[in-house]
Amino acid sequence: MRFEIFKEFFIFFISIGVFLALWEAYYWIFIQNPFVLSPPSKVLVTFVQLIVGDPKFTETGFSMPIDMIYSLYHYLYGFFFAIIVGFSLGLIAGWSKKVEKFLYPIIELIRPIPPIAWIPIAILLLKLTHTAAAFIIFIGAVFPILLNTMYGVSSVEKKYVEAAMTLGATKTTTLLRKVIIPASMPAFFNGLRVGSGVAWMCVVAAELFGVSQYGLGYKIQLARLYHSPDVVISYMLAIGIIGLILDRLYRIAESRLIRWRRGFVVE
Repeated sequence: MRFEIFKEFFIFFISIGVFLALWEAYYWIFIQNPFVLSPPSKVLVTFVQLIVGDPKFTETGFSMPIDMIYSLYHYLYGFFFAIIVGFSLGLIAGWSKKVEKFLYPIIELIRPIPPIAWIPIAILLLKLTHTAAAFIIFIGAVFPILLNTMYGVSSVEKKYVEAAMTLGATKTTTLLRKVIIPASMPAFFNGLRVGSGVAWMCVVAAELFGVSQYGLGYKIQLARLYHSPDVVISYMLAIGIIGLILDRLYRIAESRLIRWRRGFVVE
């Protein structure tokens, strides 16, 4: 067991090391221009300086810990409502074919529109506020959650519902609470993870139009104006790390909340 863990860590670090080495070599062979691209050796130093609050960055308005907090606030603000709306509508539409047919044209009309296309509408309706940023994130996250929840509910086998009714669960609320919702949780969590990834990507687009003086997306735009590729890539790296942590947290929550799947599915 310990050998397998060590092997996984070894492969992980070798993979990252090879990627960084190729990136470094590409810079020194083909680029050699710090205003076009920065090598990883410089990016990693800049990333640490931004995290610890080096004065040369804080004096120009770059404070990565504060920017992370603002971006997480926008993410949680929009994603919270995406979960509420997506799960509720998905549950109702998956349970009722009439509701599904009613919602289908509306969903498929709005879903293909990229979240970034909603920025002008968000600004006109909500002005340059945190709510406007959360709205863009909501648009990006709600449909994966809604569709996966709807699929999970509609895919529950009838035999489970009939068995529950035979045992006395005749009320719709009881069936939903005891059978439908637990059985649809794997699909819901799949939508949750996909929606979370989309929502976190939308954070950059949502912050580009300057809802505040802080945020990872906003500072990427600011660093571009300063012609600082090392700062841009450092903030991109921060976005990737936080996205990885968020996905890991959802996977842990999934494994704990639906333990009943163990032994029934391939893991």
